[in-house]
Amino acid sequence: MDLAGLAVLVEAAQAGSLAGAARRLGISPLMATRRLVALEEAMGARLMQRTTRSLALTPEGEAMLPFAQAMLENEAAARASVRPSNAGASGLLRLTASAAFGRKVVVPVVADFLKDNPQVTVDLLLTDTVVDIVGQGIDLAIRIAHLKDSALIARRLADNPRALHATPGYLAARGTPAAVADLAEHECLCLSGTTHWSFTGDGRERRIRVRGRFTANSIEGLRDICLAGLGIAVLSEWDVREEVARGALVPLRLSDGALEPLAVWGVHPSARFVPPKVRLFMDALAKTLC
Repeated sequence: MDLAGLAVLVEAAQAGSLAGAARRLGISPLMATRRLVALEEAMGARLMQRTTRSLALTPEGEAMLPFAQAMLENEAAARASVRPSNAGASGLLRLTASAAFGRKVVVPVVADFLKDNPQVTVDLLLTDTVVDIVGQGIDLAIRIAHLKDSALIARRLADNPRALHATPGYLAARGTPAAVADLAEHECLCLSGTTHWSFTGDGRERRIRVRGRFTANSIEGLRDICLAGLGIAVLSEWDVREEVARGALVPLRLSDGALEPLAVWGVHPSARFVPPKVRLFMDALAKTLC
């Protein structure tokens, strides 16, 4: 069976268009159409209904899709099995990460990864919204969170140490909180929609309501307002390492609670085979974070 046609079917189903499939495969839309038509002729069935505005799998296409995905995975696994162990990664690697973590941590890793793997190309999506990695054809999502159960595969890459931070000027003017309850008297800089911060201590979890005059939908916004001396923010170690080192920010320790721990995860679609490009990039990022 023609694997090129199967690739068009799979990518078009994820992208929602033949033009999107063509971009992902690095071919022209005309070539993508021809490959799909050839596959349909070989199968003796129409696999996709397509108009100038929309594209959808037919019942035959829906039935065919998982088999097409499995055959492409098996083909990739077969190629990987005969590649030299030192051959590195190859192909297009589609990544997504949050904006702040992506700019500060992921982009430098990508730069080194491209140098070490000359046969790789990378498409990086930086966004603070949760991406449907299957629907958008993402190979790997880097997430800092508590992961919910899903049909995706996740690898824990590293701890993500966090702490409350404030400037020396803010603490001099407003005092330094010593306990969790003291935060009620402070300007707490929160992500939009956040009303509580969670702490652990003495074997139990505590949620305390927090308020402040500033919220933002990005960690970068919170960090900048915190640096301006306008409140206390929950910030990750990787984000403020330099600011803490030079004394611009002070990490705060409370006597009766610590922030709920998070981790950095590499999330990829459920599959029997993890492409070398995905596995090697996760290895490189994990090494940087350790």
